[in-house]
Amino acid sequence: MSDIILHHYPLSTFSEKARLALGLKGLSYRHVIVPVVSPKPDQVALTGGYRRAPVMQIGADIYCDTHLILRKLEELVPTPSLFPNGSEGEATALSWWAERYVFMPALGFIANVNSDLYPDDFAAERKDFGYLLGKKEVAPLFNRYVQQFVGHTVWLKSILADGRPYMLGDDISAADLAAYPSIWFLRKWGPAEAQQWLDIASLLPWVGRVAAVGYGNPTEINAEVALEVARSSTPAMLSIDPDRDPTGLKAGMKVTVTPDDVGRDPVVGMLLGADNQEVIIQRTDPRAGTVNIHFPRVGYDVVEVP
Repeated sequence: MSDIILHHYPLSTFSEKARLALGLKGLSYRHVIVPVVSPKPDQVALTGGYRRAPVMQIGADIYCDTHLILRKLEELVPTPSLFPNGSEGEATALSWWAERYVFMPALGFIANVNSDLYPDDFAAERKDFGYLLGKKEVAPLFNRYVQQFVGHTVWLKSILADGRPYMLGDDISAADLAAYPSIWFLRKWGPAEAQQWLDIASLLPWVGRVAAVGYGNPTEINAEVALEVARSSTPAMLSIDPDRDPTGLKAGMKVTVTPDDVGRDPVVGMLLGADNQEVIIQRTDPRAGTVNIHFPRVGYDVVEVP
């Protein structure tokens, strides 16, 4: 198997989740720092237009979205598990909640209290993604973001209130890695008093335990090295039945794969296989060569191109 290459940037909460997952697995890997805003020509050469971070590369296979990245890591390195004691369904559902409903209030809160963190080009691109982060746009929403963040973290505190070390009990899981980054982001980029405003003091022991996982053993490389790895590699054999798509799509069709929430950049390719958990398409790029691009099924629209 080729080395894992993580394409990410330090500010990204979703990249933080992936970094911690690699750390939990105790992995050595290479990583590429991608631009925070477009253009992202090197990443797009690998992904066909998918701009979000992180992306995980293994040879000529490209994995988009942390839900799928964590599932692939679990497949490659089963222990220690991201889904201990058969908890994949519970951990994934909690991850979905944390990322869809806790992340945006945290992002909006920081946009109000540390507006210099987001340069104008970042705010403009995130507006295209559906996030309002410009100084004038976020000011009227400040109270909403505070209310939403505090309301959701009450549930997190309730989960941990019985003294359990992690959200699902004695063992850390994907749920912890998904819920942690929003609080990491607030503590890293917000003023010290933000912890009092948002009443997160009781969560700090849990925060410390998750942070202690670390990032594994990363080695930084540049994007050209990653592109050469893709060009010189052959995509792995399919890991799913090519004709198990629940909507009737068949291998060989030309399709678009598009996030169903924000950053709705369609990726066009030939469908290799799809089931109720994963979609795999293939495309060829002059810089990256022929690559297989993997997406989770939940959270993405897959449509045949007429």
